[in-house]
Amino acid sequence: MNKNLHKETFILKETQCTIISDKQEAIKIAKETIKHNRQELELYVRANPKFLHTLTPIPAPPKPLIAKLMAEAAQKAGVGPMAAVAGAIADLAVEDMVKTGCEVAVVEDGGEISAISNQPVDVAVAAGEEPLSKRFGFRLTEFPIGVATSSGRYSHALSFGDAEAAVVFCKGATLADAVATAVGNVVKGENVEEAIQAGMKTGLSVEGVDGILVIYRGQVGTAGKTPQMIKINHNQEYLIETQ
Repeated sequence: MNKNLHKETFILKETQCTIISDKQEAIKIAKETIKHNRQELELYVRANPKFLHTLTPIPAPPKPLIAKLMAEAAQKAGVGPMAAVAGAIADLAVEDMVKTGCEVAVVEDGGEISAISNQPVDVAVAAGEEPLSKRFGFRLTEFPIGVATSSGRYSHALSFGDAEAAVVFCKGATLADAVATAVGNVVKGENVEEAIQAGMKTGLSVEGVDGILVIYRGQVGTAGKTPQMIKINHNQEYLIETQ
């Protein structure tokens, strides 16, 4: 990415974002959108605690929009709606950033990434202390795109699997986030090849998923259409991580 960009870190409670754009105004809008949608979701969850705790899909409410999007993605992936929260926050922020007329709108929230850009975006795959962690990644060139990662070993998020990383690529981060959880949940067991195949089969069964990468016990599997894989240069100013 070129030097005519702005990059900011924004933290609000559990939400920890990196925001990149060619317009400072777009970054300001992104932060306002993140605050607004977090507040809307917090109010909704307070009145509907099941939405926060369920690990299975539930009917999508008509509003607020963030809860609706999360529940719809969770229904497709077969998981609870909170599995899509970071992706939904990122998608909604990018959507509002684009309305400012910016040509680069990238939001990474807790490792889940939503991006629309007129230039390539490089993403490193982080998998804890694994040898491959942060040594390779992807060059995103087709937009819009959502990238999300679930890990049964290194993530703060709940997973019933044991994958070092299950990376999912979709047109949006909300669906990618939910599906990454579903993929990560099934990657487990002694047969490494079968576990990786189970993860990829689970992910590709969901409409809207473009590609998947699974790292399990040091082995790597890919399925569908994934972006160009690259070696990571950590001196890159605008490098972001999915984890």
